[in-house]
Amino acid sequence: MRLDVNRGRWLALQIMLGILTLTGLVTGLWAVIAPESWYNSFPGFGLHWVRVDGPYNHHLAADVGAFFLALAAVTMVALYYLDSLIARVAGLAWLVFGLPHLLYHVTHWPDGMSALSSVLNAISLVALPALGLACILVAPRERRPVPEPAPFTLRFPRRNTRGSRGLGSRPPR
Repeated sequence: MRLDVNRGRWLALQIMLGILTLTGLVTGLWAVIAPESWYNSFPGFGLHWVRVDGPYNHHLAADVGAFFLALAAVTMVALYYLDSLIARVAGLAWLVFGLPHLLYHVTHWPDGMSALSSVLNAISLVALPALGLACILVAPRERRPVPEPAPFTLRFPRRNTRGSRGLGSRPPR
């Protein structure tokens, strides 16, 4: 099987999986470890996308973080093994999450969001399902097989057959 045929597709897939993994890890860890900070400050850089959409709920914020971590875990596995089937599954997971997330925000746009935040939020809302769909479509047809472990051989010290008297024998007197 020649994998260098679609080298560009493999590289594009790795980049997209890397972006999705990083997104899932950063968002997920932040929301799980410090849910109130995530609620008040997401996505950072002085922008506030979550707190303008309703009151703080610790349980919901932590669950969102756990969900992002789960997506990151699946995506990390796809990135680690570089298997096109696993990459498609990870892309499908981001697409299944991203489309309803996008639809919710399109139909429930918060009034208190600045123009800059609105534009950047819209870009990020479209980016997640778009990257998920791209992973599905860009993943090469051929699968990169999960490598089998290298065979190993146990080597035991050779017995000296000349002059060997075997176990339990006594040396001559």
